Amino acid sequence: MAFILGKKLKMTQIWDDDKILSATLIQAGPAVITQIRSKEKDGYNAVQIGFDATRKKLNKPLKGHVKDLGNFRYLKEFRLSDSASPAELAFKIGDSVDINLFQKGDKVKISGLSKGKGFQGVVKRHGFSGGPKTHGQKNRLRAPGSIGSTAPQRVLIGRKMAGRMGREKVTIKNLKVINIDKDNNIMAVKGAVPGPKGMILKISQ
Repeated sequence: MAFILGKKLKMTQIWDDDKILSATLIQAGPAVITQIRSKEKDGYNAVQIGFDATRKKLNKPLKGHVKDLGNFRYLKEFRLSDSASPAELAFKIGDSVDINLFQKGDKVKISGLSKGKGFQGVVKRHGFSGGPKTHGQKNRLRAPGSIGSTAPQRVLIGRKMAGRMGREKVTIKNLKVINIDKDNNIMAVKGAVPGPKGMILKISQ
């Protein structure tokens, strides 16, 4: 199993034979394994890795957790299948994880937080059509309309209404790796990935 943390750099275009492809550039690694969870001890198999060692100082609990492996800004966990334990895959605390785990043509799964869009109305947030321009509501074109009913005399839980939009976890599967720059740890993935520039992404096969 190949997995790594990366930072979204920007989108660009890459020539592939006679076609031009939209691609996202990701700085993938290097990262360090900081913790290993086993099914016997923790109830599930997982590997935690640290990325972006630019933090100057760690608080005391985090410093004891990573055992002086580095002042990482980001710690993320990757779940493993119950049949494949970390011991069988030869993972050890302190091992380096880099872009060499991936090759051009691989299909990867990428998870991240989508772009935050702030407080939005129902037309933008949920795709409501809004009300008509006539029949006495010329200034309520983007209003949600009725939000309650007679019987319970309250707003039901789960009603689609205005609120915060974006900044949610999004996972995209089967993204193709179209180029790898091993010298600079940069991966080019076909298409778009979640989040703005600088978003931390979980990449796995």
